Amino acid sequence: MQEKLIQAFGGLLDSTVAAAPKVVVGILLAVLAFVVAKVVETLLRRSLTRMHFDDLMTKAGIGDALKRLGVRQPLSGVLPRLVYFLILLVLARTAGDALGLDAISGAIGAFFAYLPNVFAALILLLLGSAMGQFVGEAVRNSAESAGIDFAPALGKLISGAILFVCAMMAIGQLKIDTEIVRVVTTLVLGGAALAFGLSFGLGTRDIIRNITAGFYARKVLSMGKPLEIAGQRGTLRAITATHLVLEHEGQETSVANATLLDHVAKQ
Repeated sequence: MQEKLIQAFGGLLDSTVAAAPKVVVGILLAVLAFVVAKVVETLLRRSLTRMHFDDLMTKAGIGDALKRLGVRQPLSGVLPRLVYFLILLVLARTAGDALGLDAISGAIGAFFAYLPNVFAALILLLLGSAMGQFVGEAVRNSAESAGIDFAPALGKLISGAILFVCAMMAIGQLKIDTEIVRVVTTLVLGGAALAFGLSFGLGTRDIIRNITAGFYARKVLSMGKPLEIAGQRGTLRAITATHLVLEHEGQETSVANATLLDHVAKQ
């Protein structure tokens, strides 16, 4: 029993002595990682502050895009912090290799391999947000100039549509399956199109009826001659797209073209 205990403790001591250099190297790398990361973060933050980086991003529209995505802090503080953590991860992977921690090293390596997809998704979201705002403002201004009452809502709709498309592209960059989102989006858009078609068709039914009646009225009725229809009398002065214009004793009266289909006209 005594010999076995001596052998066990001897093996433990040998393992400890053999692992000591790796542990020392790992500790030194960890300390170095924190020091280097902190120095780089400080220098980068000072450089961005001197460059007025936040003002440049605001003028480019990226600052507003980040705020819409939920990033409230200035980029001069966010970017140095991201660089700080990236340096820590790089040196952590080096320490993992030195200590023989293959699982940790492999996980960090996989993260760095996936990192370009994350950056691509963020860029797509930023560009989509900035482009959506620009196009939405342009559409809103054009609609307001044309006298459209729902110009702000139309601008927001266009802006949201552009942002949604860019968000779908960003999700694709992250290697996330978007099939369910596509199906739901197709159903929603299909339902909205059907509802719009029905409401437009039912709402403009009378207008289309008047336009059709006016087409035949131009062939049947003669301009400048007296006309009596639906209790209205006067000289026919004009046939517009939707109405007949009658003049009687210096006053003009409008009669819907569809009245020709429901009443007897005398000319």
